[in-house]
Amino acid sequence: MTAIQINSVEKSYKGFKALKGVSLAIEEGEFFGLLGPNGAGKTTLISTIAGLIRPDVGSVKIHGHDVVTDFREARKRLGVVPQELVFDPFFTVRETLRLQSGYYGIKNNDAWIDEVMHNLDLTNKADVNMRALSGGMKRRVLVAQALVHKPPVIVLDEPTAGVDVELRQTLWKFIARLNREGHTVVLTTHYLEEAQAMCQRVAMLKLGQVVALDTMSALLRRVSGSQLVVHLSSGELPQDLRHLVAHDEPDNGNKYTLRVNHVNEVEPILARIRTSGAVVDDMQLEQADLEDIFLQVVGDKQQGGPQ
Repeated sequence: MTAIQINSVEKSYKGFKALKGVSLAIEEGEFFGLLGPNGAGKTTLISTIAGLIRPDVGSVKIHGHDVVTDFREARKRLGVVPQELVFDPFFTVRETLRLQSGYYGIKNNDAWIDEVMHNLDLTNKADVNMRALSGGMKRRVLVAQALVHKPPVIVLDEPTAGVDVELRQTLWKFIARLNREGHTVVLTTHYLEEAQAMCQRVAMLKLGQVVALDTMSALLRRVSGSQLVVHLSSGELPQDLRHLVAHDEPDNGNKYTLRVNHVNEVEPILARIRTSGAVVDDMQLEQADLEDIFLQVVGDKQQGGPQ
C-alpha cells in the first residue's frame, strides 16, 4: 500500500512558486528522506502533507485519504514533528501527552504514553511543567506528541536541529524500532549523515521541484569511485585537472575535491600538480557520500522564498 501519495502539487505565495508540480509516492514501511537546501520547498510540502496549507493544484493522500476532503481520517494516520518548539506552558509533560491523546479521541492511553516517555528518556520529567524544560527536552516532548496516537505514518521535520548527541541517539533508536515494526517514516534534515544512515530512499528538492529520486544505494553509485581532497599551500590546480573537481569549495580557495575512479589515478594527479609548480600541503582519499551527491545534484545556488 502507498502510505503517502503526492500528485502534481503546486503552491504559490504572493507570486512566488514554492512547489512546482511535485509528485511522489512513499510506500508503506519506507524510511524516506526529503532533502534540499533552504528555500527548496521542503517545509511547504510537509505543511501540505499535514493539512496545514492547501495546495493550489494537485492532491495529497495519506493511506488513500485526501488531506483536504477527508482530513479527519488522513490526520489520524499521520504524526508530525515540526521544526518549531510549540508547547503549552501550563501543562506537565504527562498532561500534554494525555491532552494530545484526547485530540484523537483516545482514552486510557497511559500505558503507551509511559512507553513513549521511557523510550525518549522523559520518564523522570513526566510531572515537570513544560516551561521548565530545556530546549532539548521540549523537542523530545514534540516527538512524543507526534507518536502518542500510534500513527502509521511519521513525519520528522528537522527533528535533531540544535539538540545534543544523546537525544539524537535516543530518538533514532526509537524511530528505527518503529520503522522495523511497520511505521512509515519521512525525514527532512540538514544532517546528511543521518539521512544516509537511516533512509532507504531519498528525494531531493530544488526550487520547488524534485531533482533526484532514487534509493540511497543508487544515489551513492552516481559518484563513482572515491574522492581525492587536496590542500595546496601555494599555486593553483592545473586547468587540465579542473574537470575532475567534484564541487566548489567557496570558503577554501586552496582546497580541491577531485573525483577519482581508482586509486591508481591518485599518483598521476599529484604528479601533474607538482609539475605545475603547486605545492601539496595535505591530501586525503575519501569515499563519496550523500553530501557529495547533494552538492552535485542540488548545488549551492538557491533563490530565496518560503521553504
